[in-house]
Amino acid sequence: MRLERLNSDKIKIFLTFDDLQERGITKEDMWTNLPKVQNLFRDMIMEADDELGFQADGPIEVEVFSLPAQGMVVIVSKRFDPDFIDDEEGDDEFIEMQVTLDESNEIIYTFNDFEDVIALSHRLSPLGVKEGALFHFDGSYYLFFEENEITIDLDTFIALLAEFGNPSTVTQYRLMEYGNAIMSEKAIEHIKRYF
Repeated sequence: MRLERLNSDKIKIFLTFDDLQERGITKEDMWTNLPKVQNLFRDMIMEADDELGFQADGPIEVEVFSLPAQGMVVIVSKRFDPDFIDDEEGDDEFIEMQVTLDESNEIIYTFNDFEDVIALSHRLSPLGVKEGALFHFDGSYYLFFEENEITIDLDTFIALLAEFGNPSTVTQYRLMEYGNAIMSEKAIEHIKRYF
């Protein structure tokens, strides 16, 4: 689990599927098993308090985005509620939260070195993978794929990506807004051809 403070009232938590498995939670539990999920969120909030000093001393909003290859991105925001009364003698275990769940079909991996992107392209191209978009952002390279672009077994595809890079919590929209688009389509095909 990785924690990142976005501002004084908002944090981002990245959970890999291995993190969930260690806690005995499946991806399906995130959508259906509310008590188990609430306990997970409570644990995450307590860890965020320890590591980042993020105190959930009132109502919070929790947005969960499932990324097919990477895991879950959880955005936790403090919510101002004028009707909320902080009862010092109240139950410390109680956290009022509003949860929004969303599933994304984007696969984004980050690479520290362009040589890794080239090596990956030479492994994916013979398998028929041609698509993808390549971005440069904040000193790293990012390959972005829509899940429906993948023409090979998804597990095999993810395994190859993980061999050369790391799952990214940066969204497609952030890459498009702040990153430099190097190849906006057919990145694997172009990299294999020119490198």
